[in-house]
Amino acid sequence: MGYVSASNTPTVVQTVPPPSVAVDFLVVAGGGGGGLNNGGGGGGGGFQSSIASIVGGTVVAPLSLSVNTNYAVVIGGGGAGATSTTTPNSGGSNGNNSSFSTISSTGGGGGGGQGGVNAGNGGSGGGASNSSSAGTNTANQGFAGGGSGGNQNSSGGGGGGAGAVGGAGTTVGGNGGAGAFSSITGTATAYAGGGGAESSSTDGTGGSGGGGNAQGAGGTQAGGTNLGGGAGGGSNTSAAGGSGVVVLRYPSNLTITIGAGLTGSTTTTNQFSVSTITAGSGNVSWV
Repeated sequence: MGYVSASNTPTVVQTVPPPSVAVDFLVVAGGGGGGLNNGGGGGGGGFQSSIASIVGGTVVAPLSLSVNTNYAVVIGGGGAGATSTTTPNSGGSNGNNSSFSTISSTGGGGGGGQGGVNAGNGGSGGGASNSSSAGTNTANQGFAGGGSGGNQNSSGGGGGGAGAVGGAGTTVGGNGGAGAFSSITGTATAYAGGGGAESSSTDGTGGSGGGGNAQGAGGTQAGGTNLGGGAGGGSNTSAAGGSGVVVLRYPSNLTITIGAGLTGSTTTTNQFSVSTITAGSGNVSWV
């Protein structure tokens, strides 16, 4: 009786993709620094979240990711404030971008400086100073900065926030735009508020979500750390924007590895784990 050799039997190799995990996220960039001399407020860092109040009319979907796979995370620092007393007409620096996997949020725009130093464009735009232009926003990440009255007697505009446009400067400093709320951690928290603008009369206040108040010649208030808030504008000195944050929510039967170079912590409930990453750059993965 004949037989079939095993060596003649074709081998079928099947590639099985790794299991996937649905990850909700909050990615907030660093806020912009404040400007000088009736300086505009810094803009809030760009805000993107899959479970949040609507920003710019768009709700972002959760990410479907693979286990046993590295995904990059970067936490953006806040932009530096304009601090030189020899060049009082300088503007604040833009905040730095934050990112997770394919999601990248743009740093907030720096506040404008008197004498035509325009505010920076960013996730939310920086506020204008005298005779300068306000910064524009990034679509679906925040709002524009507030303008000024356009003359040497007017006050700066507030930085834009993730939830509202910065207030315009008039005879008083513009207030920072409100931030946007996310409940990804289990507690509704505002992020990415705009900084208030400095004025020779009444200074503007920062928006909810870490926006800094303007404080005149005494120095300004920095943006909120890990909230992505914009700093307040100043007269002779100004402060830095607040650093950003990345928050990840995923099923509690999975375990995350937060890689070298990142600072983070994880809490777990019956259904979900939430990892909050507050500094650095590196990779995360799940098993």
